[in-house]
Amino acid sequence: MDQDAEDHAAVAQCLAGDSDAFEAIVTRYERVFFTVATRLLGDRDEARDAAQDAFISAYRRLDTYDPGRPFFSWIYRILVNRCLNDRRDRRYHAPLTPNIAIVASAAERVEADERRRHVQQAILALAADYRQVIVLRHFTELSYEEIADVVGVPVKTVKSRLHTARTRLQGLLSVGEPR
Repeated sequence: MDQDAEDHAAVAQCLAGDSDAFEAIVTRYERVFFTVATRLLGDRDEARDAAQDAFISAYRRLDTYDPGRPFFSWIYRILVNRCLNDRRDRRYHAPLTPNIAIVASAAERVEADERRRHVQQAILALAADYRQVIVLRHFTELSYEEIADVVGVPVKTVKSRLHTARTRLQGLLSVGEPR
């Protein structure tokens, strides 16, 4: 059974009164949701809250889900809307404190930390439309078609936004770099 069929079965079970069936959905998507929310919000605690709230909201609104569409696109849209609302509602943002892989020396750890912080700040500096496609493509590894479905725009628009986002990221990341 493929992922979408499993999702549809879990939704049907939930709608039939088996609320425990939603646990399979949470288990399947909790890591992806946390990663996406962290990249969109830049704060791990806020990301946990956003992911949890998105699952709660999806569960409460399961009766509005159209089984003719991919479930992931529907539930993902709930998460993205939550994150965008959170970003709009707050006045500032703090950079993510990255989890750094084990690095050979203290100097390398500091350099890796600074590089990750710089990338995270650059991603957060992008407009929401651009940040969203970057996160979907590079952190959740969705195809252009999947991104188009999730975001609700044509594939050409996704490709255009990705190109613009990458160009802007390159510009943001090259500021202060030695030439």
